[in-house]
Amino acid sequence: MKIKMLLFFLASAIISCSMNERKTRVTITGNQFFINGELTYNGRYWKGNKIEGLLFNSRMVQGIFDDLNPKTREKFVYPDTKVWDANRNTSEFVSHMKEWRDYGLLAFTLNLQGGSPLGYGNSECINSAFDQRGELRSDYMNRLEQILNKADELKMVVILGYFYFGQDQNLENEHAVINATDNITNWILNKGYKNILIEINNECNIAYDHKILQPDRVHELIKRVHNTKKNGYNLLVSTSYGGGTIPDSSVVTASDFVLLHGNGLSNSSKITGLVEATKKVIGRSVKPLVFNEDDHFNFESDTCNFSTAVKAYASWGYFDYRMKDEGFESGYQSVPIDWGINSERKKKFFKKLSEIAIE
Repeated sequence: MKIKMLLFFLASAIISCSMNERKTRVTITGNQFFINGELTYNGRYWKGNKIEGLLFNSRMVQGIFDDLNPKTREKFVYPDTKVWDANRNTSEFVSHMKEWRDYGLLAFTLNLQGGSPLGYGNSECINSAFDQRGELRSDYMNRLEQILNKADELKMVVILGYFYFGQDQNLENEHAVINATDNITNWILNKGYKNILIEINNECNIAYDHKILQPDRVHELIKRVHNTKKNGYNLLVSTSYGGGTIPDSSVVTASDFVLLHGNGLSNSSKITGLVEATKKVIGRSVKPLVFNEDDHFNFESDTCNFSTAVKAYASWGYFDYRMKDEGFESGYQSVPIDWGINSERKKKFFKKLSEIAIE
């Protein structure tokens, strides 16, 4: 019995020590982000526009992707090996994170149920960090931990999405959704991560099976996560809507920050309009506005969506999927993924990012 107690206390001490060694904490004051108490991009202005306090990001939602459906798994094989390998995917993701960070990328969106691995359009794949009852799958958690640890080391922020409308049907009922929410929230808190922003679900107004993940009720889960605490600490949380959608007041009120999507807004003036309309919903309170998905580029122009969001003092997020017939190196969503900066579109984004955030 004494040996068992000794081992228990030793294990607890190791876990506590590991948690105390976490290097990165994201906080919000007003409409600005801070990392370890310092304004992001501290002191930075670009062409007269304030950059400090923003959180530029990229949609990298497939970092822990797997396909548990043997009928569709072969669709995602690597071109060199002709085999799909989830561990390779995560390992290569981690190996490129510092490269992204060096260009000024401070955050990325990572989803526990991914996004469409075909870019747009659904797939019959089964990709979920939760089983049908909302319990956590250990292999997914192991891959997730690799990415979160590296992000913590690099002082990067992870916008972690819990649910995706192409996968939520694999949770058997609403109780399973709530169970999944509680399980992953407590897992994060128990691990001591403080560099994470939560996105309850990607585009809550798009085809979710469970009502609690739809616009009228998703604020219940936002509040549930926000009110879950460990040692007085709680996670910062929000959710997103489809491209160009003004978020509901119930979601805005419950959220710590406001997520927007720019898909479908090919005229950059609509980005400005969306920001201004959202500010009216926010009202007298002040919260950061974050685009964490936009598939419009044209980075050579200062009227592109990225530049327009900056001028409206909203953070912007790059969404890069592989178009039909493009090479393996293109896109950060279409599986399999080359996580390097090697396509022309990727190079142009990171060049623009560096121009705005660093140079």
